[in-house]
Amino acid sequence: MAGIAGPCSSGVLFRAREAGGSINGASMAQFDGLRQVESMHMPVNGNKSNGFAFTSAPKCRTIKAMASPTVSATKREKDPKKRTVITGMGLVSVFGSDIDTFYNKLLEGESGITLIDRFDASNFSVRFAGQIRDFCSKGYIDGKNDRRLDDCWRYGIVAGKKALEDANLGPQVLETMDRTRIGVIVGTGMGGLTAFSAGVESLIQKGYKKISPFFIPYSITNMGSALLAIDTGLMGPNYSISTACATANYCFYAAANHIRRGEADIMVVGGTEAAVMPTGVGGFIACRALSQRNDEPHRASRPWDKDRDGFVMGEGAGVLVMESLESALNRGAPIIAEYLGGAVTCDAHHMTDPRSDGLGVSSCITKSLEDAGVSPEEVNYVNAHATSTLAGDLAEFSAIKKVFKDTSEIKINGTKARTLNVIYIFTFDEMISSMIGHGLGAAGGLEAIATIKAINTGWLHPTINQDNLEPAVTIDTVPNVKKQHEVNVAISNSFGFGGHNSVVVFAPFSP
Repeated sequence: MAGIAGPCSSGVLFRAREAGGSINGASMAQFDGLRQVESMHMPVNGNKSNGFAFTSAPKCRTIKAMASPTVSATKREKDPKKRTVITGMGLVSVFGSDIDTFYNKLLEGESGITLIDRFDASNFSVRFAGQIRDFCSKGYIDGKNDRRLDDCWRYGIVAGKKALEDANLGPQVLETMDRTRIGVIVGTGMGGLTAFSAGVESLIQKGYKKISPFFIPYSITNMGSALLAIDTGLMGPNYSISTACATANYCFYAAANHIRRGEADIMVVGGTEAAVMPTGVGGFIACRALSQRNDEPHRASRPWDKDRDGFVMGEGAGVLVMESLESALNRGAPIIAEYLGGAVTCDAHHMTDPRSDGLGVSSCITKSLEDAGVSPEEVNYVNAHATSTLAGDLAEFSAIKKVFKDTSEIKINGTKARTLNVIYIFTFDEMISSMIGHGLGAAGGLEAIATIKAINTGWLHPTINQDNLEPAVTIDTVPNVKKQHEVNVAISNSFGFGGHNSVVVFAPFSP
């Protein structure tokens, strides 16, 4: 067991662990928010202690956590009623709403990060993001609602309906089906942030009588699932999950369990986000979480690079149609890939900083493999969260190394520098961020699509902007140029503020 000091202040000192951490004694790095403030070297005495040290921790509690056990090979699910396959995908991204175009841009190493022009950001210390332009909802949302809706819900509805179309579940087909057996779980980290900000502005400037009647409905986080269900008549399990940047993976995990328990045959699942607006950008600046490379925004997100200085905001939506194998076979649906399993855990450590020992993440990976019925040796691709933050990138990598003893066949990558996806055999938000920015609640959805496309195409997109790789990163990160790689089993990682960890496992479908 490992003793962990509970979070008691926002200034965290990541203490060097005598076993497996910083090697020579007590090297400590202090973080203010997500940005490193200073490094400290502390003398080592003869007394060993576990856990973390904090700048001010008058009454820190100690939590006991079991280290991740070794995963032994187990049997995968065989029951067609419980096996969960992917039959449709839909997205809205900085590269548009076509899945092949999206993935081809990732393979080309193209960055979707540009200067913000949606609002005047000239006085902001960060003036760039993965901003979506020229978004069109024609044919998916009627004109009146399209004008009223927050972009968060517009992105989610379009991605959801595109996923249904991809699964051959258009309106006419749905009319013939038992829609009480089809559910929706589309989550968001921030909700209708523009609608919320506009409501507060109306209150302050004009008084409460001028607040829009849509202020509450279009702000609350459950509306993505609700609006998609209202438009399509889907009456199965329906709710929203909000676990910051881990949201979409939490939704996949929950949806698969509804199918396994026989509560639904089909689930429309993913994440949506639209936080590239003054409140969203300003809020993350205040957290000291964002890169400040305003002079070269396309090179700002650089997972595992020694010169990384924070993540880049993105937006969009990524939605999968998850379905029991029995249902998919009965209706002759296209089967794109198989969801094998997943897991969710909590760091129980700090609001924004990850545990330096990676225990929350490593245990989540281990549990996901147990749920999937696969051994670590079967995994050869990781789509990493890799957000390009100082603490997060190395904590995640440390966790991966704990679980996978032999990494010679594993590839990992980061998508956020391009569009939002990163490919490993595990899916990590950070990697995709290098190209599309960090999509927050949508990140896991976009990255799941990138992971599945890697499975289908046999090509992994590069992790761009890798000029000065951290020496500790010893796994192939697919630096700067795409690589051919036949994926056996892939995992996708997503982690969120609050210490929320999530891992989902995908593989090629085999009857």
